[in-house]
Amino acid sequence: MRHLPAMLVATVLAAPVQAADFDYYVLALSWTPNWCAAEGDARKDDRCRDGAGLGWGLHGLWPQNERGWPSYCRTTERDPTRAETAAMGRVMGSSGLAWHQWQKHGRCSGLSAQEYFLTSARAMAKVKLPEVFTRLDKAVKLPAKVVEDAFLEANPTLTRDMVTVTCKDRAVQEVRVCLTRDLEPRRCGADVIRDCMLKDANMNPVR
Repeated sequence: MRHLPAMLVATVLAAPVQAADFDYYVLALSWTPNWCAAEGDARKDDRCRDGAGLGWGLHGLWPQNERGWPSYCRTTERDPTRAETAAMGRVMGSSGLAWHQWQKHGRCSGLSAQEYFLTSARAMAKVKLPEVFTRLDKAVKLPAKVVEDAFLEANPTLTRDMVTVTCKDRAVQEVRVCLTRDLEPRRCGADVIRDCMLKDANMNPVR
């Protein structure tokens, strides 16, 4: 590529990735109370209102490669309708989030918008959410590893290299579970297995 004109090289490097060109999925589950404290409260997001009762929420289902990931792919599939994003918004907590996940990740799946949303919901349904965190009545600090341990205990088919916990601003951010394209558990790639190592990660209570 070094012998090509600079403008042509830039065009090749910037070309959109084709849909369906990926190795596996990452299912991202956010701890809603922490997201609310970091961002949602300032947006007055409905997920953060008192009495919403939301704990782990579906952030997205992301096509992933063994190294790196595609995003904003070119696809022949049409964008979802307002009704479709609204329906998925009831699962994800926000139609805006559903739309964004389709634009950034769903278009790379090779699926139609409806199929992608259904696949995302099916993927979440395959993971049993530990009940212990929903019983929090006040903010606690705990090793992030405790969160991973709880998911492993609730899901005996998962092993430690299939799950990772991320943190942001010293708080638990997400649990990410790696799945095959058939939604079976599998080992995460090297750039996904980056567990949060905090010993005192914050967990806010469900509202």
